[in-house]
Amino acid sequence: MKRVGYLYKEICSIENIQRAITNASKGKKGRRTVRNILEHRDEAAEAIRALLLTKKFKPKPYREFVIKDGPSRKERTIYCPAFYPDQIIHWAIMQVLQPVLMKSMYEFSCGSIPGRGMRYGQRHIERWLRRDRKNTKYCLKLDIKKFYPHINNAVLKQKFREKIKDKETLWLIDSIVDSHAEGLPIGNYTSQWWANFYLESLDHYIKEILHIKYYLRYMDDMALFGRNKKELHRARKLIAEFIEPMGLTLKENWQVFKVDVRPIDFLGFRFYRNKTTLRRRNALRIRRRVKKAFRKGKTTVRDARAILSYLGWIKHSNSRYYFAVYIKPYVNIKKLKEVIKNASRKQYQTECAFN
Repeated sequence: MKRVGYLYKEICSIENIQRAITNASKGKKGRRTVRNILEHRDEAAEAIRALLLTKKFKPKPYREFVIKDGPSRKERTIYCPAFYPDQIIHWAIMQVLQPVLMKSMYEFSCGSIPGRGMRYGQRHIERWLRRDRKNTKYCLKLDIKKFYPHINNAVLKQKFREKIKDKETLWLIDSIVDSHAEGLPIGNYTSQWWANFYLESLDHYIKEILHIKYYLRYMDDMALFGRNKKELHRARKLIAEFIEPMGLTLKENWQVFKVDVRPIDFLGFRFYRNKTTLRRRNALRIRRRVKKAFRKGKTTVRDARAILSYLGWIKHSNSRYYFAVYIKPYVNIKKLKEVIKNASRKQYQTECAFN
């Protein structure tokens, strides 16, 4: 594999850092610290450039807090880096590294990649199920146990050395990787990209060595399809062996099942041969959120955005009856869009004031 070099000069360019300030500040312009950086953008960019060129950048301690994520209300510890200079530097490095990582990234690696969200994965799973019954007779569902915390920092840094030969860029990557004692911190902009990069070799192993025709990964959740159970059971054992040196293990809740007997619960949907419905937990969550917003009487921006997002899920599934009974009587789509439009106008005026 040909390694990439001459990246650090581009990372340290004023134009790249200025763009990183803009990107890192999106959705945060109401914060005083962010406003202060935007008001002194040129000075901040020059100071960050000096930190990088002299290699004096040292990540600041993370601010930790716990959230309850998703319908299951699973507790996750979030590590929030300082906006200046950490978040800006994270964006500066990824703006340059993104095209490099994308070149060898697996086509159906979907999580946290622009243009490859849940809808992208959903579309391809539906296509596979409907066009090739023979090679999608069985499904193997896998998940990696505590993926982010168990990423081995030494292995990750070695993987970058196999991809990049630029010593200065590797120093910067090492500084960010070593800023967290174990694994990748959930909260860094770099983490989602580097987690996908960490599993790049697994993607190629599954496709090129195990020869699994249909395989899709959404971060650490995987769905593999095959024509017989033996093939998939063998793949599971070999995958477990492959990821062990990377410090990773599979969750015990893996499943191999016949697609025509039960739906595939994946990406928030339930996939059948001829239809796609919402996952039950998601359907219940949407109903509760809509009724809660309805009882308030006044629609907030947060409610409007959440409900319109949920409507996107419903639109891309076979949920016409569900929408007619549980959503339509309580939702005025035109009003929701008007609330968001007014909020976006105010945000645009604020952004113009700092640009």
